[in-house]
Amino acid sequence: MTGQPEPVELEPGDVFLTRGESLLSRVIRFFTRSFGESRTMVNHVGLVVEGGLPEGAVVVEALRTVRRHRLWDRYGPESRSQVAVYRPLNLSEEEIGIIMEAAEGYVGRSYGYLKILAHLIDWLKLGIYLFRRLARMDDYPICSWLVAHSFAKAGKTFGLPPGAASPDDIWDFLNANPDKYSCVIELGTIEVAGSSAVSQTLPL
Repeated sequence: MTGQPEPVELEPGDVFLTRGESLLSRVIRFFTRSFGESRTMVNHVGLVVEGGLPEGAVVVEALRTVRRHRLWDRYGPESRSQVAVYRPLNLSEEEIGIIMEAAEGYVGRSYGYLKILAHLIDWLKLGIYLFRRLARMDDYPICSWLVAHSFAKAGKTFGLPPGAASPDDIWDFLNANPDKYSCVIELGTIEVAGSSAVSQTLPL
């Protein structure tokens, strides 16, 4: 007989990534896939800014505006999105504080739709980093911009310039560097198990 899964507590600085089922989510995955690369797994990314069980943990993410809210409110059992959470292993408390302050500073800003267009144009030009470099409008972030630039404030990158990062690039870096990032929730839908939350991995 197996017992209940251990509760998973999230921490400030954890990176969460999601895989949605909407048409927009599928389009983002398609256009952020590099030529010759395996299938893109995620289309969105955000940051945990207040820890705790997933039911109570607070995140910052770029939606139509940059919002600060409970992870559970958007990705709980009612959601069809799959969620994964990774924990940085190479950050000091001071660095985490810098990242959190940077992420919180984006709250309330409007979404950077022109940055999505820049990603698309660069993709059509075989992935060159040109239009994304020109679209340096920090007042209008997209999800990956928010995360990558918040980490850059602490001197950390995801293996490429912050303005070039897509959710898929961040996903690839997290999984390629287990010495720097640990997976604390595998990609799947968040389900309730007793008073804790676990992910239910779904076939892709």
